[in-house]
Amino acid sequence: MIRVLLADDQALVRAGFRMLLEASEDICVVGEAANGGAAVAMAAELRPDVVLMDLRMPEVDGLTATKRISADARLSGVRVVVLTTFDDDEHVFGALRAGASGFLVKDVEPEELLQAVRVVARGDALLAPSVTRSLIAAFTTGHAGPGAARPAGRPRAEPGAPPGLATLTDREREVVALVAAGLSNDEIAARLVVSPLTAKTHVSRAMIKLAARDRAQLVVLAYTHGLATPSA
Repeated sequence: MIRVLLADDQALVRAGFRMLLEASEDICVVGEAANGGAAVAMAAELRPDVVLMDLRMPEVDGLTATKRISADARLSGVRVVVLTTFDDDEHVFGALRAGASGFLVKDVEPEELLQAVRVVARGDALLAPSVTRSLIAAFTTGHAGPGAARPAGRPRAEPGAPPGLATLTDREREVVALVAAGLSNDEIAARLVVSPLTAKTHVSRAMIKLAARDRAQLVVLAYTHGLATPSA
């Protein structure tokens, strides 16, 4: 059973998500939080598999809460899926850096929400297509957050590169770029004419070398350290 914690300041929204999630036989809601501070405390107490985290909440916002959960070694098994709206795109980069494992827009279809919870619970990452496009556009036009201006078309290379960056093989670099472009393991395998298992192995090795928590973090690292370009 996948255990989910809901974090949203609107009770009606939480009630809707609870009703939808608990209609599925493999998902249960273990708690509800009305702000980020409560979400962090409940995550520590209940140890859910997935937290559905709204970004805009009073007192402690979802970005801060995501960062606190991801930074707590005791909560390494807790995955955060951020719920966003189209006008929240500027927060996507910050939340990924904070440790979010996925993004969904609030008008997501019911079955997509259920699938997202399952995908993230098993350790994968999920980015809604619209959010992925916004993320890539942010990196390639210089709007990945405050102070991120840079020449258009060039990925931003940030200081503090992971030690394992230099150890990536050419094939692993290629695979990371394809992950950043939004391709699944099966699509990467087809593009490189290798087996899905081989593609998965390359992705896993790259994640280990770059100390990426999941595929979402791998996307961030790819763009911040010049491993991906808009044409990837």
